[in-house]
Amino acid sequence: AAGMRFPLALCLGLVALSAASPSPLQRRVVKEVLEYFHGRSNVHFLFKEQAVEGAVEREDPSGTFVQLRVTLAQTGCRKRTPQRQNCRILENRRKPTCLACYKFDSGDVPKVLDKYQNCGPSHHLAVKEIKQRDEAECRAVEEAGKASDTLYFPGMFAFSKGLPA
Repeated sequence: AAGMRFPLALCLGLVALSAASPSPLQRRVVKEVLEYFHGRSNVHFLFKEQAVEGAVEREDPSGTFVQLRVTLAQTGCRKRTPQRQNCRILENRRKPTCLACYKFDSGDVPKVLDKYQNCGPSHHLAVKEIKQRDEAECRAVEEAGKASDTLYFPGMFAFSKGLPA
């Protein structure tokens, strides 16, 4: 019977592992962040996510708020490369960090109610003024769709927010 213990421990290990994996919404945010980052004109190489940290996921009656930081790593491939799975990460290249805050509605296929993304060198994102602005923007995103927001029509805020500040 002593030999039976091992597979059980193995199963338990897998359960613990899967609990730490990102939720579908978090994975969606990571995908959106990569698209946003690659959409910038000064980005010529393909980046992959290297680490996802500080993930927050909070639900309220208006939907789900997701906030996370994604550390990206540059690969040797150009941004336009069709075969992306073979792109190797270049170890000593720059590793930008993106902060992302998304508010999804509570539908079966959640729609984005509001979002805020900021990418830059991690030391840049740690600057006090930038951090404070990021935090304020993320608080505003989390409030999207809440009942107190009856002052404006849905979509109006999202539209005005998309214009350059």
